[in-house]
Amino acid sequence: MTDQAYIHESSYVDDDAVIGARTKVWHFCHIQRGAIIGSDCSLGQNVNVGPGVVIGNGVRIQNNVSVYEGVILEDNVFCGPSCVFTNVATPRANFPVHGEYAKTRICEGASLGANSTVVCGHTVGRCAMVAAGAVVTHDVPDYALVAGVPARQIGWVCECGCRLDNSLDCRCGRRYELKEDRLIQL
Repeated sequence: MTDQAYIHESSYVDDDAVIGARTKVWHFCHIQRGAIIGSDCSLGQNVNVGPGVVIGNGVRIQNNVSVYEGVILEDNVFCGPSCVFTNVATPRANFPVHGEYAKTRICEGASLGANSTVVCGHTVGRCAMVAAGAVVTHDVPDYALVAGVPARQIGWVCECGCRLDNSLDCRCGRRYELKEDRLIQL
Protein backbone atom coordinates (compact mmCIF):
# COMPACT_ATOMS: atom_id res chain seq x y z
CA MET A 1 0.00 0.00 0.00
CA THR A 2 1.27 3.45 -0.89
CA ASP A 3 1.73 6.21 1.68
CA GLN A 4 0.47 8.81 -0.77
CA ALA A 5 -2.87 10.49 -0.26
CA TYR A 6 -5.65 9.62 -2.70
CA ILE A 7 -7.38 12.62 -4.27
CA HIS A 8 -10.33 11.92 -6.58
CA GLU A 9 -9.98 13.67 -9.95
CA SER A 10 -13.17 15.72 -9.36
CA SER A 11 -11.73 17.33 -6.21
CA TYR A 12 -9.67 20.51 -5.88
CA VAL A 13 -6.72 20.91 -3.53
CA ASP A 14 -5.18 24.38 -3.35
CA ASP A 15 -1.41 24.46 -3.85
CA ASP A 16 -0.38 25.18 -0.26
CA ALA A 17 -2.78 22.74 1.45
CA VAL A 18 -1.14 19.77 3.19
CA ILE A 19 -2.69 16.30 3.11
CA GLY A 20 -1.20 13.44 5.15
CA ALA A 21 -0.27 9.93 4.12
CA ARG A 22 -3.03 7.47 3.25
CA THR A 23 -5.74 10.12 3.49
CA LYS A 24 -8.58 9.73 0.98
CA VAL A 25 -10.38 12.73 -0.50
CA TRP A 26 -13.42 11.56 -2.45
CA HIS A 27 -15.65 13.17 -5.11
CA PHE A 28 -16.30 16.91 -5.43
CA CYS A 29 -14.26 18.10 -2.42
CA HIS A 30 -12.36 21.37 -2.04
CA ILE A 31 -9.38 21.67 0.29
CA GLN A 32 -8.57 25.39 0.55
CA ARG A 33 -5.31 27.26 1.02
CA GLY A 34 -3.34 26.60 4.18
CA ALA A 35 -5.52 23.70 5.32
CA ILE A 36 -3.65 20.90 7.08
CA ILE A 37 -5.15 17.41 7.06
CA GLY A 38 -3.45 14.57 8.94
CA SER A 39 -2.77 11.01 7.87
CA ASP A 40 -5.28 8.15 7.56
CA CYS A 41 -8.30 10.47 7.16
CA SER A 42 -11.32 10.03 4.92
CA LEU A 43 -13.26 12.95 3.45
CA GLY A 44 -16.52 11.88 1.83
CA GLN A 45 -18.24 13.36 -1.19
CA ASN A 46 -18.75 17.14 -1.29
CA VAL A 47 -16.59 18.06 1.72
CA ASN A 48 -15.22 21.60 1.91
CA VAL A 49 -12.22 22.35 4.16
CA GLY A 50 -11.74 26.08 4.69
CA PRO A 51 -8.53 28.09 4.68
CA GLY A 52 -6.18 27.36 7.57
CA VAL A 53 -8.33 24.58 9.03
CA VAL A 54 -6.41 21.95 11.02
CA ILE A 55 -7.63 18.35 10.91
CA GLY A 56 -5.84 15.64 12.93
CA ASN A 57 -5.02 12.04 12.08
CA GLY A 58 -7.64 9.33 11.59
CA VAL A 59 -10.52 11.77 11.13
CA ARG A 60 -13.64 10.62 9.26
CA ILE A 61 -15.74 13.33 7.61
CA GLN A 62 -18.85 12.00 5.89
CA ASN A 63 -20.61 13.51 2.86
CA ASN A 64 -21.75 17.13 2.62
CA VAL A 65 -19.76 18.68 5.47
CA SER A 66 -18.08 22.11 5.39
CA VAL A 67 -15.31 22.60 7.95
CA TYR A 68 -14.95 26.37 8.11
CA GLU A 69 -12.00 28.51 9.11
CA GLY A 70 -11.71 28.59 12.92
CA VAL A 71 -12.66 24.91 13.37
CA ILE A 72 -10.11 22.41 14.70
CA LEU A 73 -10.76 18.67 14.49
CA GLU A 74 -8.40 16.67 16.70
CA ASP A 75 -7.35 13.05 16.06
CA ASN A 76 -9.98 10.36 15.42
CA VAL A 77 -12.97 12.70 15.22
CA PHE A 78 -16.08 11.47 13.37
CA CYS A 79 -18.27 13.99 11.54
CA GLY A 80 -21.54 12.41 10.41
CA PRO A 81 -23.26 13.17 7.11
CA SER A 82 -24.30 16.80 6.67
CA CYS A 83 -23.17 17.93 10.12
CA VAL A 84 -22.75 21.70 10.31
CA PHE A 85 -20.13 24.04 11.73
CA THR A 86 -20.51 27.81 12.00
CA ASN A 87 -17.72 30.33 12.54
CA VAL A 88 -19.43 33.71 13.00
CA ALA A 89 -21.55 34.37 16.10
CA THR A 90 -23.58 37.23 14.63
CA PRO A 91 -23.52 36.89 10.83
CA ARG A 92 -24.75 39.73 8.65
CA ALA A 93 -24.34 39.87 4.87
CA ASN A 94 -23.71 43.62 4.90
CA PHE A 95 -21.25 43.54 7.86
CA PRO A 96 -18.65 40.87 6.99
CA VAL A 97 -16.15 39.93 9.68
CA HIS A 98 -13.14 39.43 7.37
CA GLY A 99 -11.26 36.70 9.19
CA GLU A 100 -12.47 37.32 12.76
CA TYR A 101 -13.82 33.82 13.35
CA ALA A 102 -14.85 32.22 16.61
CA LYS A 103 -12.78 29.14 17.48
CA THR A 104 -14.46 25.75 17.68
CA ARG A 105 -12.62 22.64 18.87
CA ILE A 106 -13.76 19.05 18.47
CA CYS A 107 -11.52 17.03 20.79
CA GLU A 108 -9.90 13.66 20.23
CA GLY A 109 -12.28 10.77 19.59
CA ALA A 110 -15.48 12.85 19.64
CA SER A 111 -18.38 11.97 17.31
CA LEU A 112 -20.88 14.34 15.71
CA GLY A 113 -24.08 12.68 14.48
CA ALA A 114 -25.72 13.21 11.10
CA ASN A 115 -27.25 16.67 10.66
CA SER A 116 -25.93 17.89 14.02
CA THR A 117 -24.83 21.53 14.32
CA VAL A 118 -22.00 22.95 16.42
CA VAL A 119 -22.47 26.68 16.92
CA CYS A 120 -19.10 28.45 16.83
CA GLY A 121 -17.01 29.21 19.88
CA HIS A 122 -17.61 25.91 21.67
CA THR A 123 -15.62 22.80 22.49
CA VAL A 124 -16.89 19.25 22.17
CA GLY A 125 -14.87 17.22 24.67
CA ARG A 126 -12.77 14.10 24.29
CA CYS A 127 -14.81 11.03 23.22
CA ALA A 128 -18.07 12.97 23.60
CA MET A 129 -21.00 12.03 21.38
CA VAL A 130 -23.41 14.51 19.81
CA ALA A 131 -26.65 12.83 18.69
CA ALA A 132 -28.01 13.15 15.17
CA GLY A 133 -29.82 16.46 14.68
CA ALA A 134 -28.59 17.99 17.95
CA VAL A 135 -27.61 21.67 18.11
CA VAL A 136 -24.59 22.35 20.34
CA THR A 137 -24.84 25.83 21.91
CA HIS A 138 -22.43 25.32 24.83
CA ASP A 139 -19.30 23.33 25.64
CA VAL A 140 -19.76 19.56 25.85
CA PRO A 141 -17.76 17.69 28.57
CA ASP A 142 -15.48 14.75 27.85
CA TYR A 143 -17.46 11.48 27.39
CA ALA A 144 -20.84 13.30 27.50
CA LEU A 145 -23.76 12.15 25.38
CA VAL A 146 -25.82 15.15 24.25
CA ALA A 147 -29.04 15.30 22.24
CA GLY A 148 -31.80 17.72 21.33
CA VAL A 149 -32.28 21.34 20.33
CA PRO A 150 -30.51 22.89 22.10
CA ALA A 151 -28.28 19.94 22.98
CA ARG A 152 -28.55 18.77 26.59
CA GLN A 153 -26.57 16.04 28.30
CA ILE A 154 -28.57 12.81 28.52
CA GLY A 155 -25.83 10.46 29.69
CA TRP A 156 -22.25 9.32 29.34
CA VAL A 157 -20.46 7.26 26.69
CA CYS A 158 -17.36 5.10 26.80
CA GLU A 159 -14.33 5.75 24.65
CA CYS A 160 -15.58 2.83 22.50
CA GLY A 161 -18.91 4.64 21.93
CA CYS A 162 -21.23 2.52 24.09
CA ARG A 163 -23.67 4.34 26.35
CA LEU A 164 -22.78 3.82 30.01
CA ASP A 165 -25.30 2.76 32.64
CA ASN A 166 -25.24 3.93 36.27
CA SER A 167 -22.34 1.58 37.13
CA LEU A 168 -20.14 3.54 34.67
CA ASP A 169 -18.56 0.22 33.66
CA CYS A 170 -18.58 -0.52 29.93
CA ARG A 171 -19.05 -3.95 28.37
CA CYS A 172 -15.69 -3.40 26.61
CA GLY A 173 -13.97 -3.51 30.02
CA ARG A 174 -13.24 0.19 30.49
CA ARG A 175 -14.32 1.66 33.81
CA TYR A 176 -15.11 5.23 34.77
CA GLU A 177 -15.97 7.32 37.80
CA LEU A 178 -17.47 10.75 38.35
CA LYS A 179 -15.25 13.34 40.04
CA GLU A 180 -16.76 16.80 40.50
CA ASP A 181 -19.23 16.29 37.61
CA ARG A 182 -16.45 15.08 35.28
CA LEU A 183 -16.18 11.53 34.00
CA ILE A 184 -12.70 10.08 34.48
CA GLN A 185 -11.48 6.84 32.91
CA LEU A 186 -9.90 4.53 35.49
